[in-house]
Amino acid sequence: MTNRIELAGAITQGPIRKQSPAGVPHCHFVIEHRSEQREAGLPRQVYCRLPVVVSGQGSQNKTQHLALGSNIKVGGFLAYQTGRNGVGKLVLHADEIIDI
Repeated sequence: MTNRIELAGAITQGPIRKQSPAGVPHCHFVIEHRSEQREAGLPRQVYCRLPVVVSGQGSQNKTQHLALGSNIKVGGFLAYQTGRNGVGKLVLHADEIIDI
């Protein structure tokens, strides 16, 4: 099954770098996307905010240049995560980050 997404936008929260109890480094941030798309032949203003996480040994190199307001394109897969408070959300697990 395919689960691949690319999204361009600006970092509106973070980046926050943490390490899991197992020693795996993670970088968390939120990307905000705004664009105009066509739907049913008509223009539509599109807006979304999506949490992003970059994990693993290479995450430091991929995220060291990121800052609040950075314009980037991220690629990865979507996963559903449930927080400690029981609220669930979709999170983009990025394996590719490109400055735009």
